[in-house]
Amino acid sequence: MERKKIVTSSFIVIIVGITLGIVILYQNANFTHVDEPKMIIKGDVVMSTKVSRPGCEKTDSCYTPSKIIIKQHDSVTWVNEDVAFHSVTSGYYDKPSGLFDSGYLDPEGSFTFIFENIGTYDYFCTLHPWMKGQVIVELI
Repeated sequence: MERKKIVTSSFIVIIVGITLGIVILYQNANFTHVDEPKMIIKGDVVMSTKVSRPGCEKTDSCYTPSKIIIKQHDSVTWVNEDVAFHSVTSGYYDKPSGLFDSGYLDPEGSFTFIFENIGTYDYFCTLHPWMKGQVIVELI
């Protein structure tokens, strides 16, 4: 009976030792996180880094390019390359037109709109009123 207790105790000590060893190895392991490759979205208009701060309006670089000319039925894709949220909203800051609105674009987010009719379309960022741009749509 005494020998059975010793064997059982030894077995428990070995199991606990192995478990502790695994836990210590896991805690000290140097795991390397591999990011999934990022999908690169090609944009017609880009919101560059730091345009969430006033000043880009002085160089007309809040949206790059700030004015784009396209053909009727073409689309425009805006890409947010800034670290801040932005939007692409038709109209003016104090008077949105309701034609299109991207909602808040996350960093690296994009928004595409197809322009069916000819005309000049002003747009802005609802979060940063100094950010303005324009799409000019011409006949095919």
